[in-house]
Amino acid sequence: MDELDSAIVRELQRDARQSNRDIARKVGVAPSTCLERTRLLRERGVIRGYHADIAPAALNRGVQALVSVQVRPLSRAVIDAFKAFAHGLPEVTAVFVMAGNDDFVIHVGAQDNEHLHAFLVDRLSQRKEIVGFRTSIIFQHLAKHDPAPLPGT
Repeated sequence: MDELDSAIVRELQRDARQSNRDIARKVGVAPSTCLERTRLLRERGVIRGYHADIAPAALNRGVQALVSVQVRPLSRAVIDAFKAFAHGLPEVTAVFVMAGNDDFVIHVGAQDNEHLHAFLVDRLSQRKEIVGFRTSIIFQHLAKHDPAPLPGT
């Protein structure tokens, strides 16, 4: 990405609902240039989508947790199958495939502790490939929605 691409991305990270004309004015280019650059950023996979940041409690997900999961045997087939299974569960908001002691970290949202416990006992613990899991309740979550690019090597 060059400086113009970076400037467009920064503006979209700040507010993806602003008009192309507003972004073009802020980054100092013609609206047609801005529109073409944005289209190319989407085509190259730099811009993967536009999303609303919704409060979890508004979605009846008042309890958030990170569940670290170990699976065996460790094979591509087992990893891919478990990843697809976890991603398909309505309580799951994100699935991370990990290196280290844990094979997965799953971000889960539930109505309350009782529903979280039911999810863990009735859904997760029933999977034969899971040899262990550990749950950490999230008290607070701060997310950066506009991370700056890190310097290149």
